[in-house]
Amino acid sequence: MKKINYNLEMEKIIEKIEIGKEPRLLLHSCCGPCSSAVLERICDYFDIDVFYYNPNIDSEDEFYRRSNEQIKLVEDLGLNEKIDVKVIKYNHNEFLNYIKGFENYKEGGARCFKCYKQRLEKTAKYAAKNNYDYFTTTLSISPHKDSQILNRLGKFIAEEYQVKYLYSDFKKKNGFKRSVELTDKFNMYRQDYCGCEFSRGED
Repeated sequence: MKKINYNLEMEKIIEKIEIGKEPRLLLHSCCGPCSSAVLERICDYFDIDVFYYNPNIDSEDEFYRRSNEQIKLVEDLGLNEKIDVKVIKYNHNEFLNYIKGFENYKEGGARCFKCYKQRLEKTAKYAAKNNYDYFTTTLSISPHKDSQILNRLGKFIAEEYQVKYLYSDFKKKNGFKRSVELTDKFNMYRQDYCGCEFSRGED
């Protein structure tokens, strides 16, 4: 299958946005560090709310440590009056039930794809119910995440829930490098595993 430049697809969408008519975007965020460069890049083009839904995270303490970093980041960027961070209640059993039977798949494989799908579906459902124009995720900023798979999932889910998916590959144009710089600048907690107990076991 031919690879698509999803960064270019996003730029085509942004080019058509009129000043003063910024579309509403629900941005699924996996963590503050990953969202940092994403928010910096697109906050001028969209009316953004951050959707922190991550039942994959292996403990409640870790979940809220990351969500607190997300809230703090928006404040540090001076965007707290513009961006609302929606923290969805932690329920790890939602994740464990969703990926049941896939526990032993390798990191980056089918278990991870189901995890992406769960989080994107929840984001799309909320976006559709609350009249957002687009939804997307910060996940593509990671060099360990396949933007081709994420965007194909996004397209499929967008059609199911009748809300547009903002195609993206946020690692492009030094996106990941910039997220590391911003993490250091704001002295943020950057975790060393994706989130679930299975990814922790493969470190």
